[in-house]
Amino acid sequence: MSVGIKIKDAVKKYGQNTVIPDLSLNIRNGELFTLLGPSGCGKTTLLRMIAGFNSIEGGEFYFNDKQINTMDPGKRNIGMVFQNYAIFPNMSVRKNVEFGLKTKKVPPETIKEETDKFLKLVHVDQYADRMPDRLSGGQQQRVALARALVIRPDVLLMDEPLSNLDAKLRVEMRTVIKNIQRDVGITTVYVTHDQEEAMAISDRIAVMKDGVIHHCGKPKDIYQRPADLFVATFIGKSNLLKARFLTESGRHYLEFLNGYRVPFEKVLKNAPDQSDVVVSARPEELLVHPAGENAPKEGLRAVISDSVFLGLNTHYFVKLETGEEAEVIQESRIDSLLPPGSKIILTLNVEKANAFDAQTTKSIMEGVNNSTDAPAEAVNGEEG
Repeated sequence: MSVGIKIKDAVKKYGQNTVIPDLSLNIRNGELFTLLGPSGCGKTTLLRMIAGFNSIEGGEFYFNDKQINTMDPGKRNIGMVFQNYAIFPNMSVRKNVEFGLKTKKVPPETIKEETDKFLKLVHVDQYADRMPDRLSGGQQQRVALARALVIRPDVLLMDEPLSNLDAKLRVEMRTVIKNIQRDVGITTVYVTHDQEEAMAISDRIAVMKDGVIHHCGKPKDIYQRPADLFVATFIGKSNLLKARFLTESGRHYLEFLNGYRVPFEKVLKNAPDQSDVVVSARPEELLVHPAGENAPKEGLRAVISDSVFLGLNTHYFVKLETGEEAEVIQESRIDSLLPPGSKIILTLNVEKANAFDAQTTKSIMEGVNNSTDAPAEAVNGEEG
């Protein structure tokens, strides 16, 4: 049986060092929820608190309505998958997967039936009699996943499960994990520092820094309307440009350092007028126009420093007349690649760009969905 997880006012300390100061979170029954952040942000610490491997200095942890703060880890009915696979090297694939069922004293006929089922589910049934040292990293991780799932845990916890695999295997395995999690329907808490991995597999993501959740939401919401400047720069690539937010005759504008001004209406009603802001523009949100008579009269004037042709797209690295630097992605056109030294004008896609208060670093945009207190009964990110 899968469960929802509720965390209220969690505190974690190591001596005098507070790793998690005050964290609350609801993880929905059946969703794949990712804790994402840089090394040392507290994501693995929080996962281990859920598992019962770390002490809890404050707050309350629940599986559905049952508090688990003092519950023995062995009684929490969790499955775990680690980055180093942690499968037994002296046991065959089949015996590795059977291990948890034998520990639970499941009848032999059920052990065989369940083991066969999960070996097939993760597509390693043909390797059932092999020893782990004869498997690839991806195959070993599949075995670890089968072993965690075969005991039918209430919660599956995954700590950087793909970090030891090469790039191609990581992409393959994240698809495997996403599909299996969806098929089994088990509540899964997934820890990673890889933002692309998190975006690819998650129903929702909590972006963490210094033990604090900065944004919790669906991948597309976090990417399109990040809650603050940290999230904007951690998720994907962003160009950060200084500007001023203005209101004139009831209209809102962004004015950049060179005087380039654009209408900018999708902002909060209480956004402070005449304030300094930082504009976050993804590389695809800055549009390139070669300088010349056909170029826009208003824009950010720049010079191309370098370019990288990647087939479908070309990445331009540019220096603005203000001294700021930016990366721009443009669809490749073989007959019009711009060489280094080319003068260009950049215009801003105002529908997609974001602006943040320069003092607080908080977003001034409408449409920022950021709630760690989502209802546990809503599954797979369907509510807004």
